[in-house]
Amino acid sequence: MADETQYPTGAAKWILVLTCLSCAVMELIDSTIVNVSLREISGNIGAGVTEIGWVSTAYGIGNVIIIPLSGMLANLIGRKRYFTGSVFVFTLASLLCGFSSGLWGLVIWRFIQGLAGGGLLSTAMSIVLGAFPPEQAKSGFLVFALGIMLGPIFGPVLGGYITDTLSWHWIFFVNVPLGIIGGLLSWKYITDLEGAVKPPKIDWAGIAFIAMALGSLQYVLEEGSIHDWFDSIEIRIFFAISIFSFIAFIWRELTTDYPAVDLKLYKNFNLVLGNLIGLMYGIMANGTLFIFPLLAQVSLGWTATQTGEFLISGGIASAIGMILVKKLFPGTNVKILMITGLILVIISLLPMGFVSPDSTGDQFFWPFILRNIGVAFIAPNMIGIAVGTLRGKDLAQATGLSTMTRQLGGAIGVAIISIYTTKSDAFVRHHLAGSITEFSIATQERISLFTQTFKGIGYADDQATQAAYKMLEMILIKQQTLISYNHGFLSFACLFILCIPVILLIKTPENKQEPPVDAH
Repeated sequence: MADETQYPTGAAKWILVLTCLSCAVMELIDSTIVNVSLREISGNIGAGVTEIGWVSTAYGIGNVIIIPLSGMLANLIGRKRYFTGSVFVFTLASLLCGFSSGLWGLVIWRFIQGLAGGGLLSTAMSIVLGAFPPEQAKSGFLVFALGIMLGPIFGPVLGGYITDTLSWHWIFFVNVPLGIIGGLLSWKYITDLEGAVKPPKIDWAGIAFIAMALGSLQYVLEEGSIHDWFDSIEIRIFFAISIFSFIAFIWRELTTDYPAVDLKLYKNFNLVLGNLIGLMYGIMANGTLFIFPLLAQVSLGWTATQTGEFLISGGIASAIGMILVKKLFPGTNVKILMITGLILVIISLLPMGFVSPDSTGDQFFWPFILRNIGVAFIAPNMIGIAVGTLRGKDLAQATGLSTMTRQLGGAIGVAIISIYTTKSDAFVRHHLAGSITEFSIATQERISLFTQTFKGIGYADDQATQAAYKMLEMILIKQQTLISYNHGFLSFACLFILCIPVILLIKTPENKQEPPVDAH
C-alpha cells in the first residue's frame, strides 16, 4: 500500500509543508503571545486580575477539546476542507478578538480561536508527516519538530514587542494577513486523505464525553492554583466531571462501531510508549520552562524582554541541534539517541539548582544551550516513536492523540511546579525565618545598616526602622523564592531519569539499527 501512495514532490511538496507548518506555528505562538499582554488587556477592557486569566484559559480549553477529534472531523468533511476551514475560522476569530471591547466577548472568541487552532495543530502534523514516504520519515519528523519547538519560544517576545510598540489589539490583527495567505495556499495544495471513509454515524456521545473530560481537566489545571486546588468546591466538581467523563468516554469508544476517537490504535505498543514519553516529557520540560522566567524576573531582576531574548537563543540552538543530529547520527538506534538527550538535559539542570542572587545570564547560557541540544536528540524521535509506523487515517488519529498527550503533559507540568513551589516556599521560609531573630547578631547588624541608610536619605527614626524591616522581608522573600526554584530544577532533573526505563521498552526492528520510524 505504501508503494501505491502518491506523495507530493518538488515545489508543491515544500509549499504544502511550509503552509501547514506556518499555520501550526501561528497556532502555537497564539497560545503564548497573549500572556505577556494580559496586564494591558485587563486595564483596557476593565477586567480584574482573576477574570483576565480566562483569556488564556478559554483558548487552552478549546485547544485541548478539539485535538483528539481532529482525525474524525477530517474524515467527516474531508481533510482539505477541515484544515482550510480551521485556518479561516482561526483568522476570523483573531480579527474579532482584536476588535473586542469587553472581557466575555474576548473570552468567547478566544475559545473559538482555540477550537480552530487545535484542528490546525494536529492536522498539520499528520499532513506534514504524510507528505514524506517511509524512507524519508525522519525528515518529516525533523521539519515538524523544528516548528513546534520554536513557536512557543517566539510567542512571548513577539507579544511583548507588539504590545509595547503598537497595542494589544495587534497581537491578534497580525494573524489576519498570515491566515488569509495560509488558507488560500492550503486550499490549493492540501489534498484529501487517500482511503479515508466518512463515518456512517457521528459519535455524538463520544464527542460530548471527551469534550467534558478534557475541558474540565484543562480548567482544573489552569485555574487550580488560583482557587487553592482541592480546597475549592469548584475545582473538586470539575475534577469529578473530568474523571467520570473519561471513564464514560473510554467505555463508549470501545463499544461503539463508529468511535469519534479510535482507542484501538493503542494496540500499537510504540504508540503507547511514544504518548507516555510525550506526556512525561511535556510535564518536565514545560515545568522547567515555566519556572525559569519566574526565577529570572522575580529573584534575579531580569526584565521580560531580557528573559525572552535569552530563551530565543536556546531555541535557535535546539533547531541547529536537530539538523546536526540528523546529519551526524543517521543510523543510530533511537533508544541511544533519546537516552543521550535525556542525560544532556539532566546535566544541564544541575547548575540551575545552585543559583545565587548574584547569578548572571552567563551562568545560565551554557546549561540552556546544553539543555536544548538534549531536546534536539529527544523531540523528533519522540514524535517518530508514537506515529512513525502509521500511515493514512491511522496516522491522522494517532497524531491527534499524541498532540493531546503532549498538551496535557505541559499543563500538568505547570500545575505540578506551581503546587511544588508554593509548598516549598512555606517550608523554606519557615527554616530561613528561624534564623532571623532579635538575638541574632547578623540580623541586628543588617537592621542597623538598613536603618542608618534610610536615615541618611532623610527618613525619620521610626520610618527608617520600618523601612529597614520591610527591606529585610523583601530579601527573605527573594531568598525563599530562589531556593524553591533551585529545588524545582533539581527535582525535575531527578524526574527526567524516570523516562529512561520507558525508552528502553521501545520495540525496534530486529537485526537493524534504524529507529522504528523507518520500519514499514
